[in-house]
Amino acid sequence: MEDVLCNGESMSRRNAIPWWFLAVLPVALGACRSTGEYVKVDDYVAPADSPESEYVIRPGDVLQIRVMAQDAVSARAKVRPDGKISIPLLSDVVAAGVTPAALARQIQERLAKFIVNPSVTVSLEEPRAMMVSVLGEVAKVGSYPLEQGSGLMEAMAAAGGPTQYAATDRIVVIRREPSGSRVRIRFDYDALTQLRGAAATFRLQNGDVIVVE
Repeated sequence: MEDVLCNGESMSRRNAIPWWFLAVLPVALGACRSTGEYVKVDDYVAPADSPESEYVIRPGDVLQIRVMAQDAVSARAKVRPDGKISIPLLSDVVAAGVTPAALARQIQERLAKFIVNPSVTVSLEEPRAMMVSVLGEVAKVGSYPLEQGSGLMEAMAAAGGPTQYAATDRIVVIRREPSGSRVRIRFDYDALTQLRGAAATFRLQNGDVIVVE
């Protein structure tokens, strides 16, 4: 990708620099400066999730709020960009940044003013789409929403696939680990299309940056 992103030739082939490109440009430039530092996907070991960790609600999530024996108060609510939801009897309720269990307790406490001993459960009905960026030698450089659990092929398809200039044995996913450090995971396009090895089961995460060199 040195002759694509690092020397700016590909920029001359594109007339405009969208806002999202500026946001991920430092990551892409970092990839150019550390060409040899990567781990092959077959050797990549993802950090173990803490068994105590719980899902944290984010804007865009769709929640199911159930109040026992109170169907008129139960609701399906989408978390707004400001992180709040609205349900019957209550005005804005802050939902983003807390777990479903914590939100249920918050709603339960507020509903106690109107209902005797309310029992509330909150479940995640539909998580918001994750966003990944695809840079380098692809037909449509961009930032794309993908369903949770999507793999690299879905992202490549959204970006229109590699161009004729792409080095298809040098596709890199740049990911920020929970520790804050970045890891560069290298893929081979043939292994992806033929569903070989760990490439076939690799799942993208929100915020991943994909660079096709």
